[in-house]
Amino acid sequence: MSKLEEARVFEQEWKSEVDRRRPVFHLTPTVGWMNDPNGFSRYKDKYHLFYQYYPYDVKWGPMYWGHAVSDDLIRWERRPVALAPDEPYESGCYSGTAAQSPEYGQVLMYTAHLVDRSGIVTETQCIAYGDGENFRKFPENPVIRTEQLPEGMRASDFRDPKIFRDDDTWYALIVCMDEDGYGNALLYSSKDLKKWTYVNTILKSEDALGRMWECPDIFKMEEKTVMLLSAVEMEATRDFVHHNGHEVLYLVGNYDKEKHEFEPESYGCVDAGLDFYAPQTVEAPDGRRIMIGWIGSWQNAVTPKELPFNGMMSVPRELSVRDGRLYQTPVREIENYYTDTVERTAIIGMKKVMLEDVEGRIADIEMEIRGRDFDTFTICIAENDRYETVINYDKRDRLLTFDRLFSGNRKDSLNMRTMPVTAEKELFRLRLILDRYSVEIFADDGAEVMTSTIFTPLEADGISFVCDGRAELSVVKHGIRVDQE
Repeated sequence: MSKLEEARVFEQEWKSEVDRRRPVFHLTPTVGWMNDPNGFSRYKDKYHLFYQYYPYDVKWGPMYWGHAVSDDLIRWERRPVALAPDEPYESGCYSGTAAQSPEYGQVLMYTAHLVDRSGIVTETQCIAYGDGENFRKFPENPVIRTEQLPEGMRASDFRDPKIFRDDDTWYALIVCMDEDGYGNALLYSSKDLKKWTYVNTILKSEDALGRMWECPDIFKMEEKTVMLLSAVEMEATRDFVHHNGHEVLYLVGNYDKEKHEFEPESYGCVDAGLDFYAPQTVEAPDGRRIMIGWIGSWQNAVTPKELPFNGMMSVPRELSVRDGRLYQTPVREIENYYTDTVERTAIIGMKKVMLEDVEGRIADIEMEIRGRDFDTFTICIAENDRYETVINYDKRDRLLTFDRLFSGNRKDSLNMRTMPVTAEKELFRLRLILDRYSVEIFADDGAEVMTSTIFTPLEADGISFVCDGRAELSVVKHGIRVDQE
């Protein structure tokens, strides 16, 4: 059997065993390792999501492309593995994107990562095409080779093409590290998907926004152009807007399509959590821009060894831009899966309070916190006598802190992250999306977002509230029930 056939057989052997321990509405790999989303797109009236995938272990290995499809972005159907590293020019099929072509059907553009016998790494760009499930690689691959790099770029860090079409021309936005060790966003063009030409370098890091960049995306939104970049080696700022390590950035500005130049006007952090990286977007049929990202971390991964999979995708998020700032909210389709909705109000003081039926590890919880007579308000989730994960709102300094120190994580990894919020002085809105092993926090109607994993034993499902004064709390809690394929 080919590498692709072997991986497909292996997936099927594990599928039923894995299904009993999955999150309910967050996509996980059939088995093994998952990281970056790839090829997030629509094809034949379905959403397609591919992803970086190694089926044979729960840690990173030679990269394949996993595959899932959905009608509504919540209920996913896992499909057979789409790409395997089975050509002489690739040791792994790295990240990329997808598009639709009248001639070739569904087109996947990806990075071929090659390590030769002497250990030298080169990265080139390749294309596969197919019918939405089975794909063939172009005989002309790699279609963009290292010889086509502009002067001063490294062939070892040239990856993650974002493919798109404008009028009769194909474009690919690809990131590359220069000889000084900084990221650059390079633009290439083609008329036939096979012959590509370097156009321009439309953005340079020069150590201003991290060092290397990964997984670029670019799209129009409300008369502006938005670019997403996953930055490596960001440096923390004292206002907590940026943190050390890997971080996803958004840049809002203007793109001159004649000169192929991008001029940013504002930028910020997409997600301040411990575990969010490499997002991609797609345009829905109704015009919404939808984003999904990997809930995971290269340096802080805490997945228990006993689970036969590692990695999950975020809840898909609707994007909007207001006053140069990116806002995110969970896709509205999640409401179709609500069950057991409860509404509660309470006065919260210095004694911990638990509200009737406000509990669990699978939920969409919206809350409003009102009052002037407190400085800090604390929410504990995944709680019992032994465990808790803490979300603390500091009203005075307008900071929100996530702390999983007592979540059951036994590894020497980061457990705390803080982000600024723009809450009104006497009203703070917060929304929590819980799905067994993940917490996605949306503050201030999605102006600030924080995503992290928790692998607390599932029997720890309490939720409590406490503050250092007096606050009025309103809670609407929805259970979520999804029968995944």
